Amino acid sequence: MRLILLLLFSCLAGPTAAGTLELAGELKQGSLIFGTTDPGAKIRLGERAVRVSPDGRFIIGFGRDAPGQAKLRVTFPNGAEEERTLAIAKRTYNIQRIDGLPSNMVTPSEKELARIRKENAKIGAVRKVDRPEPLFESGFVWPAKGRISGVYGSQRILNGEPRRPHFGVDVAAPEGTPITAPAAGVVVLAESDLYYTGGTVIVDHGHGLTSAFLHMKEVTVAVGQRLAQGAMIGTLGATGRATGPHLDWRMNWFNQRVDPALLVPPMPPMN
Repeated sequence: MRLILLLLFSCLAGPTAAGTLELAGELKQGSLIFGTTDPGAKIRLGERAVRVSPDGRFIIGFGRDAPGQAKLRVTFPNGAEEERTLAIAKRTYNIQRIDGLPSNMVTPSEKELARIRKENAKIGAVRKVDRPEPLFESGFVWPAKGRISGVYGSQRILNGEPRRPHFGVDVAAPEGTPITAPAAGVVVLAESDLYYTGGTVIVDHGHGLTSAFLHMKEVTVAVGQRLAQGAMIGTLGATGRATGPHLDWRMNWFNQRVDPALLVPPMPPMN
């Protein structure tokens, strides 16, 4: 399965005089890169230490507005060191306008802001976890089938006011459509009613990589539950701040928001 995963991406680096360093993936904003190095090597991306599996596997991610260059430093088991400068390609993003939202969903009250801060703290805590299991090696598939109604990185203007960019991919489908795990993982958050995102599940795929599933009608998993790829998570809905039934699927590598659509094949045609 690991071989299949690596074949989905073009090889960006190979063996060096000091040791092995292979990167698979397209270096651009929003990308997740899969790497292999010598067992026992230590890696840093900028100032962040990167977890390396006992057999030398690791991942790194780049957010929506990642700068044009990143420094990758490797210390091999023999003590040799190498630094690579990675060129990160810039992307162009779409602008979306959404009008007619209730005013309190665009500009929350003080009471609602307190709730939002509490919920965000809970989400932030689970995204800091560095689970040692490389569960992401199952590969990725779409968690729901439907029309792509929103894309990663798009800037949303709500009731005429520019807001934070959209960090996921939206799949529009009828309410009640099944949502399944796109890859193996462990449920680290399962909430039925968050302010912005309604029914929300976060699954930890290991090494700091998480998937979030937002606006769900039903949540059918519990925190701590282990999931195989394709396991049922719940059903699609329009809870939280949503203008219609859809799944908002987001992925993070720690605090870097990566594009889920780069990890899956094209959405299959609807019957």
